[in-house]
Amino acid sequence: MYAFSYEAPASLADAARLSAAGGRPLAGGQSLLPSMRLRLTNPGQVIALDGIEELAGIRRAGNALVIGAMTRHVDVACSADVQAAIPALADLAAHIGDRQVRARGTLGGSVAHNDPAACYPCAVLGLGATVITNRREISAEDFFVGMYTTALAEGELITAIRFPVPQRAAYLKFKQAASRFSLVGVFVAQTGSGVRVAVTGAASSVFRHRGLEAALSQSFTPAAAAAVRIDAGELNADIHASAAYRAHLISVQTQRAVAQMLG
Repeated sequence: MYAFSYEAPASLADAARLSAAGGRPLAGGQSLLPSMRLRLTNPGQVIALDGIEELAGIRRAGNALVIGAMTRHVDVACSADVQAAIPALADLAAHIGDRQVRARGTLGGSVAHNDPAACYPCAVLGLGATVITNRREISAEDFFVGMYTTALAEGELITAIRFPVPQRAAYLKFKQAASRFSLVGVFVAQTGSGVRVAVTGAASSVFRHRGLEAALSQSFTPAAAAAVRIDAGELNADIHASAAYRAHLISVQTQRAVAQMLG
């Protein structure tokens, strides 16, 4: 690990000022700290966000849930508000990593990091959520740019994410056994404007599958999902799974998610 300075601001304004000056925000540390230990990252200055109370918490706002960026995975999983409004989101949070990861990891940290196999980005895109920062609001469609890349500008901080409450939703994850990240994860949501299907773990970044969305908007059945051809051409291939296997998993996990939603 390289030498670095450590700041613990008590307000969002102070954190934003330090971040704009080149400091690296530290949320739950589940991604940043391992990369620092391996000397893959040299931030110079680390800005701890866990002392900023306004960045954590869960509240209902009309037909949406607003979840603070520093809300831990375990708090999302155990929230009665989340369990009642978007049980799929609570279930997703309950199966991220292990207990230690869920006790420290945060919603905002995961979304800002945008690991191509992370679970939260799949929920953000699948639900059509809005990422709220200290400068603006960014739609899920515009937020995820590519592998470990988002629309966040230098020094911009996520403060909360607003999740519209769907009619119903489900998240199915096929785990990579060692890391517990998604080999393929599929988030399916029925909304007033149609069906959304987001996929994680299969490509360089989370993405929506328009073919599955179109088929399920016409007929919300496992058979309709099974009839959609999943193109493996741009999917990941590695030691864990071929692109063809990931394509197969997208279909299977979508079918299972639909079956679960139908009860």
